[in-house]
Amino acid sequence: MTKTTASAPVLGPRALNRATLDRQLLLRRSGMSAKAAVGHLLGLQAQNVKPPYYALAARLDGFAPEELSALMADREVVRIVTMRSTIHTHTAEDCRTLRPLVQPARDRELTHFRKGLQGVDLDRLAALARDLVESEPRTMKELREALLVEWPDADPQALAVAARCKLPLVQVTPRGLWGRSGQVALTTAEHWLGRLADTAPPSEHRPTEAAPSSEHRPTDPARPTPALAPDATVLRYLAAFGPASVKDMQTWAGLTRLREAFERLRPELRVFRDEQGVELFDLPDAPRPAEDTPAPPRFLPEFDNLLLSHADRTRVVPKEYWGRSWQGNQAYCTLLVDGFLAGVWKLHGDTLVVEPFGRLTRAQREEVTEEAQRMLATLYPGTSYDIRFGTVVQQRAT
Repeated sequence: MTKTTASAPVLGPRALNRATLDRQLLLRRSGMSAKAAVGHLLGLQAQNVKPPYYALAARLDGFAPEELSALMADREVVRIVTMRSTIHTHTAEDCRTLRPLVQPARDRELTHFRKGLQGVDLDRLAALARDLVESEPRTMKELREALLVEWPDADPQALAVAARCKLPLVQVTPRGLWGRSGQVALTTAEHWLGRLADTAPPSEHRPTEAAPSSEHRPTDPARPTPALAPDATVLRYLAAFGPASVKDMQTWAGLTRLREAFERLRPELRVFRDEQGVELFDLPDAPRPAEDTPAPPRFLPEFDNLLLSHADRTRVVPKEYWGRSWQGNQAYCTLLVDGFLAGVWKLHGDTLVVEPFGRLTRAQREEVTEEAQRMLATLYPGTSYDIRFGTVVQQRAT
């Protein structure tokens, strides 16, 4: 531990919890627009269609799912693989800058498929895949089958992964629209978004130029897409997830070697430490509420970034509940009580089932029920649901 870190103020788990909840718009609902919130949060986990809608319903005042759906239909937000090799909903601006930033991680991902890609020219694969998906959106199955024609001895899954890693592939609508169904079909970000306005710092959330209305917009593949500078990303990450360590941000991004960016920014940042002595960085004027600040219950989707974006998750997940929000490959929607993970929930037909991990007081149960009613009224207005406390997670066999 350096002398500077040793003398830095200590932030305990509750202080870190309240600061992070404030940045995540979870202490009180924000009046931000859906697009501004998606940008501020540096994207929303989106392995499935509904999680981004649940995430914004928990964070925004006056949110309606049609708002995010309209942004997606207008191509102002998109679904694309970025951080941690998972699908995120990003603003168009962040799609064009964050995706190149995490490209080194996508390149490393390809090393796990070397055996299945023997004899495959990856540059040729990228060019062929680009031609395929830009001629018309393709499903992964269609992309695999087309690439197998060129490399019949390669592993089909490896070919599809290589295309996804080499190219910024976005999921085209109607996939991702609220109340609509559609299989995953892919094209490139350049083809789907067309030419953006002059690339502005994403924190400004400047709107793009009006996009052409035709189904296939003009592309400019020769125009370079600049990656968002690591330093700028550090500042945005701290604004949404701070205070945080270098390892915290590397966990969020799925990247390594970010220490240099933090060191360059050190003179501009405040330095704290956690109770284990780990150095934490933060923006000087960022909110750090008192640890006794009330934190109302919140219903979050599965894989919400709040729970996945720090190396040390105890600021949100009590140690005794680690691993309780998923079972095998099944992840569950999560419940926060007093700012910490306290249970899971699931919609079963016309019933919302809430499973607390521990005992809730009568007042807490009433607050959870009230929050559930608000969430349901936001996302499913005019539909009647029963709310009950019961079992969501099936007991593991012993």
